[in-house]
Amino acid sequence: MDSTSANNESKSRRARRKPESLSKIKSAARKLFVERGYDATRPQDIAREAGLGHGTFYLHYPDKRSCFLAFVEEARQELEEYLRLARRPDQSLEDAITATLNAIRDYSDAHPGALRAALTDASVIDAGEGQGVPMVARWGQEWSDLIRGAAAQGEACGTFNAEVIGQAVAGALHQAALEGARSQESRVELADNLSRFLLRALRPD
Repeated sequence: MDSTSANNESKSRRARRKPESLSKIKSAARKLFVERGYDATRPQDIAREAGLGHGTFYLHYPDKRSCFLAFVEEARQELEEYLRLARRPDQSLEDAITATLNAIRDYSDAHPGALRAALTDASVIDAGEGQGVPMVARWGQEWSDLIRGAAAQGEACGTFNAEVIGQAVAGALHQAALEGARSQESRVELADNLSRFLLRALRPD
């Protein structure tokens, strides 16, 4: 084999290994972000957990923030699939709230700790556009859309600013979930309490 062929073969092997190493890095990062949190996780820890060299991390991500945002986006897409399966276009506000809370509960049961880690306080990372928007803010946007649609149907108060209330709901749910985890409160009971609270708070004037 001449030097050109050997060089091409070496490049080909590296190209084949790259998706495999990325998968290992993503899996290790998710594990550590869930177990340790954003602050206590370092790129070298992720590489070590993945069984790879420290430099391999930087073949895929320029820094820890980018890696964390990729984890957040993955969690968001996973949760969105749970929400998509739970919701229907013709749902009442009560059914939509119940379905949403149950979907969040089911996702949390299937992926322990992932949602809590993905909802890391926005002050930890920079809030920007697109992928940089913290997950809790995106969650608030989803609730804003739900509230706005319900108000248009006469099922929710139409004088509220849906953007503000959506973010408030997301923040309240985030904090309630954290408190529920600390107190070991039943997720079913937590969802029931939150559903009844939101329905009363959002009812039309």
